[in-house]
Amino acid sequence: MEKYTFKDFKSDQEVRWCPGCGDHAVLAAMQRAMPRVSELSGCSKEKFVVVSGIGCSSRLPYYMNTYGFHSIHGRATAISTGIKVANPELAVWQACGDGDALAIGGNHFIHAVRRNVDINIILFNNQIYGLTKGQYSPTSKFGAITKTSPYGTVEHPFNPGSLVLGAKGTFFARGLDTELKLNEEIMVAAASHAGTSVMEMLTNCVIFNDGAHSCISSRETKADRTIVLRHGEKMIFGRNRDKGLILDGMGLRVVTIGEKGITEDDILTHDAHCENAGIHMMLADMKYPDFPVALGVIRDVEDVTYDCGVKLQVEQVRDKSKIKCVDDLLRSGSVWEV
Repeated sequence: MEKYTFKDFKSDQEVRWCPGCGDHAVLAAMQRAMPRVSELSGCSKEKFVVVSGIGCSSRLPYYMNTYGFHSIHGRATAISTGIKVANPELAVWQACGDGDALAIGGNHFIHAVRRNVDINIILFNNQIYGLTKGQYSPTSKFGAITKTSPYGTVEHPFNPGSLVLGAKGTFFARGLDTELKLNEEIMVAAASHAGTSVMEMLTNCVIFNDGAHSCISSRETKADRTIVLRHGEKMIFGRNRDKGLILDGMGLRVVTIGEKGITEDDILTHDAHCENAGIHMMLADMKYPDFPVALGVIRDVEDVTYDCGVKLQVEQVRDKSKIKCVDDLLRSGSVWEV
């Protein structure tokens, strides 16, 4: 099979996102990850399909040198599901925003996760409707002042991780737009997962919600306010790698290694493959300032996929059926000769 480089996945289209938009970095990570994904999966470039809905992030198919489908508002997940079920050999990648996926597209989103369709969903989360010029979205912070909430929102936002895990999701990861290498790592892991892989990418909209994630993204404080989770590794973070997470009763607690008798052995080891989603849910829910925000692959467990189930069912019915062709079908009921 041909060996690709990131240039093979770059289209000749001019990227039309605003200068400084976080989407640029996510696109770069995706283009860099795809050669590795192709190598691991044995998929040629012609087997990749990128699907999107509506919104700034939904321009992404134009910038990937693959097959693409720019669908309509909120329907990207339905299109992705149809493509994968119709042709399970295709590697289906979906780009959608927090509004596109979680508002008008919310029903399609949660049911794809529930069904465990083998698609890869990149959920760009800038906590705002950017393309329609700054209305609040399902992930906008409580009290956010926007064009449609001039006095502040009075509703609590969705946490995409909680939503995915609540729908019995088998894969959830979170990235930050500036973390290019980590995002590549997440995308490769998602591609290796059989089932619905949801990757929440925290992105910055420099025009309508600049600094949405600044409390955790600044170079000076990021190490102390985020934790990168990797399966089998201790949950340690901090600029000096001296902070960690322990289980305290029914919840998580941040501790400092070396204080109050805490050693590295006391720190939790991340188990992304644990069937019980309890700790995964707590990790996905962590928020600054009480906790570091979790990045990396939070959950990655095995389960039957919807597309494989459909394919197996069709094969079983076909093997048992007396109807083998259209002619058999036409003659299977009451037949009259005219």
